[in-house]
Amino acid sequence: MPMAGAAPTDRPSWLPLVLIVSLFFLWGGANNLNDVLIAQFKKAFVLSDFRAGLVQSAFYLGYFLVAMPAGMYMRRFGYKSAVVFGLALYGVGALLFWPAAASSTYGLFLVALFVIASGLAFLETSANPFVTLLGPRETATRRLNLAQAFNPLGSIAGILIGQHFIFSGVDHSSAQLAAMNVAERTAYYATETRAVQWPYLVIGVVVLGWAMLVLLTRFPRTTATHGASASAGGGRVLRALLRDRRFVGALFAQFFYVGAQVGVWSYTIRYVQATMPGTSSRDAANFLTAGLLSFMVGRFAGTALMKYLAPVRLLMAFAAVNIALTLFAVFQPGIHGAYALVACSFFMSVMYPTVFALGVEGRGDDERKLGSALLVMTIIGGAVLTALMGAVSDLSSMAWAMTVPACSFMVVLLFAWQRHRHPVESNG
Repeated sequence: MPMAGAAPTDRPSWLPLVLIVSLFFLWGGANNLNDVLIAQFKKAFVLSDFRAGLVQSAFYLGYFLVAMPAGMYMRRFGYKSAVVFGLALYGVGALLFWPAAASSTYGLFLVALFVIASGLAFLETSANPFVTLLGPRETATRRLNLAQAFNPLGSIAGILIGQHFIFSGVDHSSAQLAAMNVAERTAYYATETRAVQWPYLVIGVVVLGWAMLVLLTRFPRTTATHGASASAGGGRVLRALLRDRRFVGALFAQFFYVGAQVGVWSYTIRYVQATMPGTSSRDAANFLTAGLLSFMVGRFAGTALMKYLAPVRLLMAFAAVNIALTLFAVFQPGIHGAYALVACSFFMSVMYPTVFALGVEGRGDDERKLGSALLVMTIIGGAVLTALMGAVSDLSSMAWAMTVPACSFMVVLLFAWQRHRHPVESNG
């Protein structure tokens, strides 16, 4: 439904709607290109799994730190301005990959990823409510569902770009690298590092071009209330939310869910290569692509199942299945464990929106708004738990790193179980 205090237009605005819906595709691609970058940078910079996992840490830290400023910017300057600014940051961050690769500086890559994530924070904060305003009120939910369907398509596109335009298919073993002379090794590392230049240059140009299209397109006028009453009571509402054990439970569940999702996807390629020696990064990426397809199918299947099964029950069932699948990947490393991780994506599909909805269920307008912002910030779990998985892998093995998402799904299961036992009655 549209944001409170904002009026939707009476007729669908097709060109503006197409431009904004496309954003869901663009940030889906950016998110899952990171899964390719982890494997690529590990090879190009000879990184430990922990240091390679900093790709996601830099990315999700940008989301965490910029989400609230993005919301404030949007309230001050409007939806369209926030979208244009977000696209500009996204494009600049992508262009920074060129000098980072030219100088072979891993730290500069992390800075570039932080800038991209900052742009995406602006896009995600503004695009969701903006879509609901670009047309009649009665079709707002349908428009938003259509927009969200483009997100996994973008994710799949990001993996395919990485698979075919970044991965070279040349993966030397430690013994082969040791047999090379210094010049040969340096040339190999430089080639692998520069592989990201052209794909990200094209992405940067396309994104900046899209920003110009949005800037030059006339959008329908929307009205929004910028009253001070909500902000005046913000501290009181925040304290009430953080004293609410059920809401805090939702924050924890979302933190651990996002960490599990990002961790499984980030290390699928590494898991396949580590547990199936000799598999090239390009071939290993097929498992990640299959996982994203599984996720997309699960999103539609889960939505259909909710007609017959309460969302909290479905969340419990899917969390329990994913605990079993990730533990199977731990104790049965190899092709069967990789298949388990692909299947895991199917059962992850409904978790984020279901936990989100349960977190704001039965709340008044002020609590819903502030609670939603806090729930969005829990995506920092993608930074924390991915780095933790890398540390576990360095200490033991990549298969054992999957115990981290297994424990995370246990937190989600506990949250769902508690909400099932103590349902919330709506307050309005």
